[in-house]
Amino acid sequence: MLLKCNLEDAPRMQRIGVYDRVEKIGEGTYGVVYKAKDIRNQKYVALKRIRLDSETEGVPSTAIREISLLKDLKYHTIVELYDVAVIDTSIYMIFEYLDMDLKKMLDRHKNSFTPMLVKSYMHQMLDAIAFCHLNRILHRDLKPQNLLVDRDGHLKLADFGLARAVNLPMQVYTHEVITLWYRAPEILLGTKFYCIGIDTWSLGCIFAEMILKRPLFPGDSEIDQLYKIFRQMGTPNEHNWPGVSKLADYKHSFPHWEQQPLPTEMQHDLEAHTLFCELMLYDPSKRLSPKNAMSHPYFDNVGLVRPEM
Repeated sequence: MLLKCNLEDAPRMQRIGVYDRVEKIGEGTYGVVYKAKDIRNQKYVALKRIRLDSETEGVPSTAIREISLLKDLKYHTIVELYDVAVIDTSIYMIFEYLDMDLKKMLDRHKNSFTPMLVKSYMHQMLDAIAFCHLNRILHRDLKPQNLLVDRDGHLKLADFGLARAVNLPMQVYTHEVITLWYRAPEILLGTKFYCIGIDTWSLGCIFAEMILKRPLFPGDSEIDQLYKIFRQMGTPNEHNWPGVSKLADYKHSFPHWEQQPLPTEMQHDLEAHTLFCELMLYDPSKRLSPKNAMSHPYFDNVGLVRPEM
């Protein structure tokens, strides 16, 4: 799968197929993403470029992790990794191309998020994460930017740079995962162990964001994030979350808030309301798993919906 190209081949990268760059479509901590065209068949691809010249220890662990996981994760709701190439001082990961990510969709086409489109997208998200969990993989960075959508209504999970395989017995995992707004409270409270519930919480936050057309818990620091959660969901206690007071960053001095009704927009559909509540339970072991969530009555009439883009 790994090919080596010379610098003189880089402009067109003939050694890995004939790709012409069209434009830069994204940039993050771990690389730059370009839209490109395969001139053999006129199909677009996405090229994720990871520079190696600034790496003192070779290929970044995030790139190795993403490549190793995605080569085995072939599924219709997960973005496909076509190939990998080393070009001079960069690694290029060549992916299937989708029109935009869910964050851009929410920013540019808010009116497209009809109840049926939200339902369709949510079902596809759950399907992707359920497949990951079936293969003992935690994504650990679920957010709208890492969910890609196209003009036909398909949604695909992307960016596995922070994902990892789950081993039994459970291990102590890093807390440096998941963008703050979508981070589960057990991580914010310093748990030493976590499992699939962290992905489930993130999905619940994204579900609410699609309905509200704004983030549910937009914290600007870890403590602000916790307090935003507490103000809405109530301050957790041993009754609704056994063991919470033993977590490393739990404070008995936390302000006490009672649970509040969800925003009005989330109360129009009773099934959507109940699904959200079952995904967002404080006790991670009680949260509805993505696999079981797909069978929730909310999805009885789910189908592919073409968005207005």
